[in-house]
Order: sequence, then C-alpha cells, then structure tokens
Amino acid sequence: MKVELINEHKIADVNENESLFDLLKKYKDDYTGYLGVKVNNRLQELVNGKFKENDKIEFLSIEDNDGHRIYVRTLTMIYIKACKDVFPGIGVEIKHSLNKGLYTELEHEHLVNKMQLKNIKKRMQEIIDEKKPISTMFLSLNKAEKIFTEQGMNDKVQLLKYWNGDTIRVYELDGYYDTFYGYLAPNTEFIDKFDLRLFYPGIILNYPTQESNFELPENIEQKKLYKVFKEAEDWGKIMDVAYVGALNRKIANNTIDDMIRVNEALHEKKIAYIADEIASDKNIKVVLIAGPSSSGKTTFAQRLSIQLRVNGKKTFALSLDDYFVDRHLTPRDENGEYDFETIDALDLDLFNEQLLSLMTCETVNIPVYNFKTGQREYTREPVTLTNDYIIIIEGIHGLNDHLTEQIPQINKFKIYISALTQLNIDNHNRIPTSDLRLLRRIVRDNTHRGNNAIKTMELWDSVVRGTEKYIFPYQENADAIFNSALVYELCVLRKYAEPLIEGIEYDSKFYPERQRLLKFLSYFKPIEDESAITNTSILREFTGGSCFE
Repeated sequence: MKVELINEHKIADVNENESLFDLLKKYKDDYTGYLGVKVNNRLQELVNGKFKENDKIEFLSIEDNDGHRIYVRTLTMIYIKACKDVFPGIGVEIKHSLNKGLYTELEHEHLVNKMQLKNIKKRMQEIIDEKKPISTMFLSLNKAEKIFTEQGMNDKVQLLKYWNGDTIRVYELDGYYDTFYGYLAPNTEFIDKFDLRLFYPGIILNYPTQESNFELPENIEQKKLYKVFKEAEDWGKIMDVAYVGALNRKIANNTIDDMIRVNEALHEKKIAYIADEIASDKNIKVVLIAGPSSSGKTTFAQRLSIQLRVNGKKTFALSLDDYFVDRHLTPRDENGEYDFETIDALDLDLFNEQLLSLMTCETVNIPVYNFKTGQREYTREPVTLTNDYIIIIEGIHGLNDHLTEQIPQINKFKIYISALTQLNIDNHNRIPTSDLRLLRRIVRDNTHRGNNAIKTMELWDSVVRGTEKYIFPYQENADAIFNSALVYELCVLRKYAEPLIEGIEYDSKFYPERQRLLKFLSYFKPIEDESAITNTSILREFTGGSCFE
C-alpha cells in the first residue's frame, strides 16, 4: 500500500499491518519529536489512527499548535500521576494558565514544600524514563463512571451525566485513568522538557512555549493576574459552578436564569468598584483600557463611563485610531508589510501633546484618520473639556507607559481586561482563555461583519502574536484587572458558533481546528432562552442586542 508522507516529501510503501506509530518510527530517527498526526488533514492519534491507500500523512511536532497541545496534555497526565504516587489519596486540580505555565493545586489545601516538590519532579522523570505506555480505550458511560467514582473524580462523574454519546475516550497510565478533551502521545518518552516551581499555595507546571522558542520559559511572576483568577474562583463558588457538569445541571434543572443574574451583578459590582476607585482620586484624569481581542473592551468602557457619571464625573472617549501616522510613514514588519500593531504606528508626540491640552482644559482640534486615504484629516469641531472630565482611552498599547510618556503617572489609571474563565471542564481540563476569545470573535465577526469562521481563523494567529508582543508583557502594570468572562457564556455561544464552525469543509487547513472546537463545545449544554441576559451584558457585544451598539 502506498501513502504520501508530507514531512518526507515522498511516496512510501506501507505494510497494511503497520500503525501510524510504526510508520513514524520507521521514517523518523527522532520520532519522539513528533506527537500527533494528520491523515488527509484530519487530526488522529499516533497509535489508534487509521489510514488507507493514497492517504496523505503529516506528523506533527511541538511547533505545530496541535502537537503542542498534545505535549501539554501528556505532560499534565504525567504530572497528575506523579502527584498521586507521591501523595496517595490526594487529588490534583489544574487551575489555569499562569507564569508561562499551568497553575495547579493539591486538593484539601495540601501545601507542598521544596523537598516534596523535588520528589514530584523526580517521580515525573522516572515515569518519563520508563517510557510507560499511555493506553487509549473507549468505555461505556457506566464503566467510565465506575472507574471515576473509584478514583474519587466526582467532577468527571457529574460531567458524564450530560455526555452526548454512548462511550467516552479514556486514557490509562500505569493504572491511573483520566479523560482529556484532545489526544495524548503514545507513551511518556515523548516528554523531554518540563519544570516545577512553587507558587503559594500551589505549583506551576512549566513546559516549552512558542514565545521561548519551544524551550522552557524564564520564570516570571504574575501576582496581579493570580489575584484575578482567585477572584474568579470565588465567584464560581458564589454561583456554585466550579465545573461544566455543575453548569449543565443548572440548565437541566431550569435554575440557570438566577445564576445569570448573579453573574451579571458581580460584573456590575466590579465595574462600580473600579469607578469608585478612579473617582475617589482627584489626580486621575486619564483612564487607559487595554486587553486582547474579543475581551469586551468596548462594552466595558461604556459601562465604566456610566459608573463614573454616577460618581459625578464626566467622560470623554479618545480613540487611538485617529493618531495613526500617515500610511507611507507606517513601520513595516519582518515580511515588509505595514505593521499597524506596533506602537510606532502612532504619532505619539501629537497624541501626548493633545492629551495634555485636554487635561489642562485647552481647546484641541482632534484629527480623524481616514483609513481609505491613509491620512489624517481635521473635520471635527474643536473640543474643550472642563476639570470634572475623565478621558477614557481604549487600545492595544494602553498599559505601555511609552504611549503616554509625557503624562505624569499620578494622572493615569490603567485597566487590563481579559476573559479569564471562572470554570473548567473538570479538575484536569481547563478552559483556555484564548479558546473563549476565539469563539467570541467567530460569533461577533459573523453577527456584525458577515464573516465566516474561516475568515476569523485566518486572522487569529496574527491577533495572538500581537497580543503576546504588545499586551501580555504589560498586564502586570495595570492598576486594576477586570475579568470579562461570564461563567454561562459558552452555553450561549455554542448555538451561534457551532453551525459556523460546522461550515468548515474537510479540505480546509482549519479542519483540525473544526474538530477540536466542536469537541470542546459538545461539553456544554446550550442555553436557548436568553431573556435573562441584559442588553448591557458584555456577551451582547458578540451575540448582538447590546444597547451600546
């Protein structure tokens, strides 16, 4: 039988009894550098994947997005197994992304010291060196429920109650069973780089990242971000929805509307708190709002403005878009294309000059940037603000002090906004914030711009790169961080996003992403009745019906 090996640029003769894993080892001396495989553009497991005559086979390394996810999932299972070996009977929670790794905690507030951390790391390395197989099996729901009950995984048992299917994929490593929403490597030898660091009260599990050229990242501390995640966890407890299973139960029991109202009230209370903090400081004249794409900056800025007015403050919105340099002066990226994301694409001198003038109640002729001609125009009426105004600036560079370097720090208040999910699928499967933002953007791009899912996905990689370069490095500079995620929103987004994602054809390069996102959405029971969601909700910015449109 002949197949096409994409990585090798050749047609290969293959024995019908050979597996994809056999094929990988046959043609790759460094086979542990490849973690997954695409067959005809469809993501499959190395061991259990199927192929036939004339199929196109592409092996995936850690540098591929899907390969990287397999690496992290496999490492996570090894970590959980090692923790259970070192601390029998103690559960492990994979909380969220933090400090360029995964923040984890041992259950029952079991704190780990340096010697115990060393023992976990040693046990992980032993498991890796022993090249222990990771077996894949499809179990009936009853069988899976029995296993997870025996292992004390009540979060998974609850999730199974709303599982849409007769069987579920379960992985086994040395007598330990678990589920992951995605594939794992065939055995533990595929993991070669990891580290553990104490971060009270938990542990950071570090792995190679794209930003660190697939080496282990430098140690950074995101203490402010951790506090927001802790706040999100507390909110989850208030709403009694730590995991998706609990959320699905509320939908099934028709008690979701009350939880929606509580969640929206928590948002409003947080926005009011930030507004109170700003209004109480007479020195603050400028509020800078920054956050990644689809974090809900527009709605947040409008709601913050209302709360500031409640505090007796007037607000004026200043758009960074109007301060772009003339197009021919725009810096170019490494590919020779205009780089509109860099801070140097803005006329910072003019921006700071006019911002200072507005703050000191001088009359200012604010430009309008004509995106068709690529030039600034002066078509607005001059603006003069009084002392009771606060200027609100929303934009990608808001947390970078270089943007407002001529403005004294005492006059600025910086806000970072992102969608940091309050719940996880279960104890061991977190919900990446980037997935939530991608789904928000898919829905918004279709609702407001008529774009299909493929159009959104084509732009997403560059959006993520811009976020990593221009936003994430400055998030700890924020005076306040607002979490725009709503614990229920994926149950609403599902019915909007699912048909759009299903429209991605088999031959599209985004077909594996289609597989992944549909699998992810399948965990969430849809909310059909949206009447409890107010027209001021951040979610309305994406689904439509916002009063701020």
